[in-house]
Amino acid sequence: MTDPCVFCQIIRHEAPYNGVYEDETTIAFLSNRPVNPGHTLIVSKKHYETIHQISDEEIAHLYIVVKRVAEAVNKAIKSEGIRIVQNNGEAAGQVIPHFHVHIIPMYGQMPVFHGDIREPSALEKDAEKIRSFI
Repeated sequence: MTDPCVFCQIIRHEAPYNGVYEDETTIAFLSNRPVNPGHTLIVSKKHYETIHQISDEEIAHLYIVVKRVAEAVNKAIKSEGIRIVQNNGEAAGQVIPHFHVHIIPMYGQMPVFHGDIREPSALEKDAEKIRSFI
């Protein structure tokens, strides 16, 4: 039986993704339903559903990665601002039950989410730009 968690599949390189960063405990890749170009997800490689399960040490490292990737996204995409979002539970808007943080480039007074699917070639171009700043 295959693992139903798409993020776990990505971590094991069993599902397609546009990666921008990876180390021993975290992986960062572009959202396939981005709010804006450059919308990046930072994911713990260990499967935790919400912030309530992840250790203090692991979340501290993950947020160091969030900062580094957010700086790269901002430089690569040239956004006016960066929104950092972390949802816990379905009621809070968490769609994938695997702990992750959204880095969302923003412009002016934009709505929080609209999530249009982008073509894989466009995602790869965005990922390449971001990787060049990490």
